[in-house]
Amino acid sequence: MTDPTAAPHLDFDSAQLARAYERESATRQFESGRRLVADLAIAPGECVLDVGCGTGRLAEHIAGIVGPSGRVLGIDPLPERIAIAEARARASLAFEVGDARELDGSATASVDVVVLNAVFHWLPEKAGPLANIFRILRPCGRLGMTTWPPGRRTALQEVRLQVLGEPPFAHHARPPDGVLFRVDADRMRALLEGAGFADIRIELRPVEQVFADAEAAIRYSEASSFGNFVGHLPAELRARARDEIRRRLQDKVGDQPVVRRERRMVVIARKPA
Repeated sequence: MTDPTAAPHLDFDSAQLARAYERESATRQFESGRRLVADLAIAPGECVLDVGCGTGRLAEHIAGIVGPSGRVLGIDPLPERIAIAEARARASLAFEVGDARELDGSATASVDVVVLNAVFHWLPEKAGPLANIFRILRPCGRLGMTTWPPGRRTALQEVRLQVLGEPPFAHHARPPDGVLFRVDADRMRALLEGAGFADIRIELRPVEQVFADAEAAIRYSEASSFGNFVGHLPAELRARARDEIRRRLQDKVGDQPVVRRERRMVVIARKPA
């Protein structure tokens, strides 16, 4: 059973990590999000909530689709990322600090589409956020998510676990799977059905991400995990752990790039009429 006390720390984020995420996400999370938006068939005039919007790239893309007659709100619990996103705001596009556990700012049955791109695996508790999303969706409204299901660990994840399991790093408690709370397709379907959703479509799509070297792979992991990569360690040990992870990963791949092969879960569901 997942330990909810192992939730990711939001206060590990920084302005530097937020800027790195803005650069790194351009060809990674953003691309998967654009495909999800296409799957959802978002249309002009619709009202869309982007939960976990990060620095706002995908929300800005959606705003271009819904046009001036629609509205997009992006929320994220990380203030440094919302600060970057706000530069993208305009009449039909706004950003706020917030997360899926508290959607009190959205009225019941007020939203046509809710998007969670690379967000669901960060939530220790799933039923509450899904109930919130179901409440704010209009009848026939859609939910779209991309998330990481359980699977084999990547080379970077294996090296990280190995290093953090050795002294002096092992003396500091750490979540074994990087504070990710993944669910498989059966559990996902059960959660959605329990919240009241219908017409559920779940697809596992192969994903290959290529990084030039170990340093690039670590930078991406640090930015996308908002500092939770080695953030649980005391400040004086973080650089040492990071350097050791980088060295071992580079030794593992040699002169080759670091290739991350996983499967991404894509989920589309509808609130009944």
